[in-house]
Amino acid sequence: MASSSSNRVYIPTNARNNQYILAEFKPSDEFVSSFDNIDSCYERIARKLFLACEENGLYNVHMIANDKLPITRFHEESYCLQTEKQMLFFYNPKYHEAHKSYWQQGVRAKKVRLLFLATGDELRANAANFHNKVQKTLHDLKVNLGVEDAFKIRDHQHLTYDLFARVKGHKETYGYKLRSLYPRYEARKCEIPVEHTEMTYVTFNIPVTRSLKTQFQHLLEDEHYTQFYSFIEDKFFSACGYKQISQAAFIADGRLPLVRNSKIDKSAQNSELQKLSFDICSEETQYKAHWDKNQLVDTLHFVVVAKASDNKDVGYGKFMNNVESMVRGLSQTLELSAQRQALNVRFFQHISYNA
Repeated sequence: MASSSSNRVYIPTNARNNQYILAEFKPSDEFVSSFDNIDSCYERIARKLFLACEENGLYNVHMIANDKLPITRFHEESYCLQTEKQMLFFYNPKYHEAHKSYWQQGVRAKKVRLLFLATGDELRANAANFHNKVQKTLHDLKVNLGVEDAFKIRDHQHLTYDLFARVKGHKETYGYKLRSLYPRYEARKCEIPVEHTEMTYVTFNIPVTRSLKTQFQHLLEDEHYTQFYSFIEDKFFSACGYKQISQAAFIADGRLPLVRNSKIDKSAQNSELQKLSFDICSEETQYKAHWDKNQLVDTLHFVVVAKASDNKDVGYGKFMNNVESMVRGLSQTLELSAQRQALNVRFFQHISYNA
């Protein structure tokens, strides 16, 4: 029983599930030249896409052809914000639906991105069915458009919950094994190519609150913030090492971290995003820190990545228990208030392939 319990992680029942699938392709010059202009090309793609979505029961889908990266977040109200590099979609899967397209008139983007947002209840239980619907829609779209270019498909799922939920009175939990996506989909008749990549990781953020600044005022008195960030970095990586977590990152430079597999993407950054590339097949320690000594950020970002060896037959439950224990230890070191502060942990699972 003890062994079985260690392979499950007990997550509050008020945890939020989310799933979205991003499919992208680069329309060939030959395909684009068959239209009068790039706007009529995008209009045709959008029209055929949304018709296929209606036929296959997909109700929150966006076509993006402006070379901005879509980011999804939960919110009780549905809206979209744009920055120079990002498209931020806020929505509640239970209620919000939309078919919208975004591009800059007369401008040809490097690629076309199709964002499929899961809707309804029981997203995790219905994840394979949602993926099947997206696969069917993409097949229909290629046939209807005559597109021969391959789609790069990325399926993203995550569970979000407050690590301090029990302290706040929500004591009801559910035990998850957190199986990897490939066997989960295989068992539910959702075919994923053998040639695919998976990533599993955890993120959590700690806001730089007034109380945190007050507590570490002695580290913030210099003309720059090197002492403060060095202290946080050391405590975080020490806590990871104590729990045998060997792949992690600390970001405090105002950028949003993006986690990638080193077999596909290399580490890079722009003015808004920090791409973090990890070799999940390696057992070597991979700690990455990016902070700006001249800028006191509003939020400290932390990432913990699962190695291939963390994927047990029963799932990632043991890995997640180690992560939770590490985060609790770090929160105690920083004297975070469990009653007054939410410490939202996000467990991510990604699978990607070409089709």
